[in-house]
Amino acid sequence: MDCRLLGWPPGPRLRLDHEQFAYAGKFVLPSGKAVVADGPVTVRDPREGYTEGILAVVSFSEDRTDGALWLRYVSVRADRRGEGLGSRLCAFVRDRATDRGYETLRIAVNNPYAYEALYKAGFGFTGRETGLAELVLEYPAPDGRSLARYREGLDRYAARDLSAAEREFVDGRQGVPKPHDSRVSDA
Repeated sequence: MDCRLLGWPPGPRLRLDHEQFAYAGKFVLPSGKAVVADGPVTVRDPREGYTEGILAVVSFSEDRTDGALWLRYVSVRADRRGEGLGSRLCAFVRDRATDRGYETLRIAVNNPYAYEALYKAGFGFTGRETGLAELVLEYPAPDGRSLARYREGLDRYAARDLSAAEREFVDGRQGVPKPHDSRVSDA
């Protein structure tokens, strides 16, 4: 199983099975793409069938205003969720983007699982939200990934109407150290 960069914007258009991947329709857009695969990846014309061989996928594109690279959508195949593939893939894209000269990467996340996964990938909460109540995370983190800022994001999720599983997840993180990424300061 390995991470692969399929292309920078404009990247390949991937048609994914909507029953297996969240946001499946978003990967048809010509943004950059990276994947986790455990064998050959078969990319077809989106009109002719599904892309095969993908376990996880992320799309990304540059912000037109400040040159930051935005991770737009991250999706892990339904039967592989919870294995750390999303955070591993986002860390892979983070490293390729910084090698390419991007100084800032951002992502807006709409659930506590993604929030935790992006912390594991070295991102940190900025304290900002989008108009869709997504929490904005950034790499490198503006505050060095402080425990207080990590908890601030968790607290925002805790104040929301969550599913039972999300509530258990958020409650289980209270009093627990933040996820660690060895490349990022523990300040």
